[in-house]
Amino acid sequence: MHKYEYDIGIIGGGAAGLTITAGAAQLGARTLLIEKEQLLGGDCLHYGCVPSKTLIKSAHVYHNIKQSQKFGLPQATIGPVHFPDIADRIQRVINTIQVHDSVERFCKLGAQVAFGHPEFIDEHAVRLNGKNHSAKFWVIATGSEPSPPEGEPLTHIDYITNKDIFSLDALPKSMVVLGAGPIAMEMAQAFNRLGTAVTVVQRSAQILSKEDKDMADTVMEVLTQEGIRFYLNATVVEAHQKNGVKNIVIEGSGGQRETLTADTVLLAQGRSPNVRNLGLDHIGLNYSPSGIAVDQRLRTNHPHIFAAGDITGRFQFTHAAGYEGGIVVSNTLFRLPRKADYTWMPWCTYTDPELASLGYNEKRARAAGIDFTVWTEEFSNNDRAQAEGETTGKLKLLLNDKEKPIGVQIAGPRAGDLLGEWVAILSGGVKLSTLAGTVHPYPTLGEINKRVAGSYLSPKIFSNTVKKGLQFFFQLKGPVSDPCSRLEN
Repeated sequence: MHKYEYDIGIIGGGAAGLTITAGAAQLGARTLLIEKEQLLGGDCLHYGCVPSKTLIKSAHVYHNIKQSQKFGLPQATIGPVHFPDIADRIQRVINTIQVHDSVERFCKLGAQVAFGHPEFIDEHAVRLNGKNHSAKFWVIATGSEPSPPEGEPLTHIDYITNKDIFSLDALPKSMVVLGAGPIAMEMAQAFNRLGTAVTVVQRSAQILSKEDKDMADTVMEVLTQEGIRFYLNATVVEAHQKNGVKNIVIEGSGGQRETLTADTVLLAQGRSPNVRNLGLDHIGLNYSPSGIAVDQRLRTNHPHIFAAGDITGRFQFTHAAGYEGGIVVSNTLFRLPRKADYTWMPWCTYTDPELASLGYNEKRARAAGIDFTVWTEEFSNNDRAQAEGETTGKLKLLLNDKEKPIGVQIAGPRAGDLLGEWVAILSGGVKLSTLAGTVHPYPTLGEINKRVAGSYLSPKIFSNTVKKGLQFFFQLKGPVSDPCSRLEN
């Protein structure tokens, strides 16, 4: 029998790696966690979810102050943004959360934490800082990084990515955002609200291209009204800079060209898995530019080597990474053949309005050849949304040909929070009739969930068949002949 130094080794201290490390150590496994950076927490804590949502909140407050008259308040006077103050606030939030992701915490749980750049020397061992370390199981959770620019033109200018944007020395006067995915849209709106003139260049015909066009257009309309310029179906054909000013020439689908000028360019055209310099070729581990290939149990072609999180190229969300971490713990330590199930994997883009999704949307349902019907509910019909002046957007519920829910999309205020109820409903197999019969506090945005279920059931409950049955069995007198007439005293 082989003797290994550790029961399990984890490469990468982000959401997936930390989940696995905490679980393994607390279960009594001899655990090694290796992280290449000098702090644990991964991209989410330092360059992604945490700093972006902190920035978005600052931008939201600043925007609302400037919109004070919308709420019946006097016009507020507010000075320009001093971005280093926002950057300081972002760092304070990161530092607070860092305590939970500290080396000390994981050491107390019983895990060995090491820093450096590991490289596989065989299927069970890595070389780190000049020493070899072996483990019975290995997990690769090295995450992803911003994809490099596509094409030669952008190599002639300086640009920033999500790794730079939260620590800028000053608020840019102007910014060109290349890409229109979730990160791009969140940052475009946040910086625009803080006072930066923002232009977005997108290669496809819509922003947030994985979403249904009508839902993405709802977000785009708001961002356009707030002052962001959009160029869709456009590609960068030339780029140069002088004295810090960037000039980008874009070409539309019809061949027309236009030059955009900005002092800052944000590159947000996707992410690439961190597979370099791990020695994967040396051990014959299968991977591609999309990520490391895994089966439903998150095993690579070496059954004792797993991969989880962004590195697999499946769902690049922190909550997905945490979920996959649990799958790995089940398979490695409990030896339970647990498979990952992404049927009800939620996600949300934190623009204002937010755009949240669960299961199939119309685009994916059509691609899968699924017959479906769509039920919608507008936020303009929600009393709380009216009270808060947040009436833009709607909820879409997709039912298959058996009238079973297959997906929900919400574009509107606090959509991500509202989607949480649907995660429980659909994951738990709760019937729409049960949702429609629940009592929600009034007035809340959550009533929109109950209301769309009621809209689906109403035609069945108030059908002519039901009315005739009630009249027959209980001798109901039928509707009033002239209901609009007044009763005489």
